[in-house]
Amino acid sequence: MLERIDELEAKATADLSAVSDAAGLEAFRIAYLGSKGAVKGLMGLIKEVPGDQRKAFGQGANAVRAKLEADFAARTAELDGGGVSAGSKGGAPASGPSVDVTLPGDGVPLGRRHIITQTIDELIEVFARMGFDVETGPEAEDDHHNFVALNIPDTHPARDPRDNFYIQQPPRSDQQAAGSPPLLRSQTSTVQIRVMENVKPPVRIISTGRVYRPDEHDATHSSMFHQIEGLYVDKNVTMVDLKTTLIQFAKAYFGPDAEVKLVPSYFPFTEPSAELYVKMDLGKGLEWMEVGGCGMVDPAVFEAVGYDPEEWTGFAFGLGIERLTMRKHHIADIRWLYEGDVRFLRQF
Repeated sequence: MLERIDELEAKATADLSAVSDAAGLEAFRIAYLGSKGAVKGLMGLIKEVPGDQRKAFGQGANAVRAKLEADFAARTAELDGGGVSAGSKGGAPASGPSVDVTLPGDGVPLGRRHIITQTIDELIEVFARMGFDVETGPEAEDDHHNFVALNIPDTHPARDPRDNFYIQQPPRSDQQAAGSPPLLRSQTSTVQIRVMENVKPPVRIISTGRVYRPDEHDATHSSMFHQIEGLYVDKNVTMVDLKTTLIQFAKAYFGPDAEVKLVPSYFPFTEPSAELYVKMDLGKGLEWMEVGGCGMVDPAVFEAVGYDPEEWTGFAFGLGIERLTMRKHHIADIRWLYEGDVRFLRQF
């Protein structure tokens, strides 16, 4: 598949060099750069490319498109610069560029893909290459999926109304029968519970989305932010599998020189638990920065979803997408991500 990129580039270059007039330029544009042209068709083949070659194929196809567009513009300027004959009896040859009014006009950019969206797409691609499927879930959750099934007891401080956005409404289902009102989810781990309730193991999924916590807004905190959660359940899964996955993620996202370490921690839904640190340049040289939590799924979570903890083991991890974005792109204030200033967003 990669050879097809080189073949297309060689043929297009030869055809462009043979163009001698405006009609030939238009024919070349339609054949190679148009909406149904060869370059567009090449991008459509990416689904047929093996997973480990897709990134190289996409980069190669984009590079060929950029080169052909630049060569086409240069060839157009070259032919226009040669002038055209006046054609009238006794008239002097005309000089200066000619204008082909049949060429499409330049489009006016109306916006920009948000850097958070770009980051989510990049993270999904990284984990998809490791075999993770993508799942989603509701942002308005019930007590069972946000707390109970995740081994968070009634007395746990994570349930405090000051740390959650509870939705005040009368109970309408047996999920609120105990009196706990629904809430905006405080973590994307709720998607893991919903998947395990409906899918038999093995399971290998990631989920991304918005979560809500009533934090005071400042340069590093927001009451709404994004997370990516990962879950892998199978027989004989160990901490070695977890650390290997996170190392591969860090090197794919931050670069081949990225270093990773796990620091022991505590989470109700994993045992043992750890915090993930990545070494990177934070403006004062290389430093360790915490980017999320992880650990082996607690047996109590497996029992809550009907998995046999004696047969199945698994790991889970959760990463803050804004934190990853800010550190990779050296963004100093999380509030800049949500101001909608196109001048800022166009930098990425």
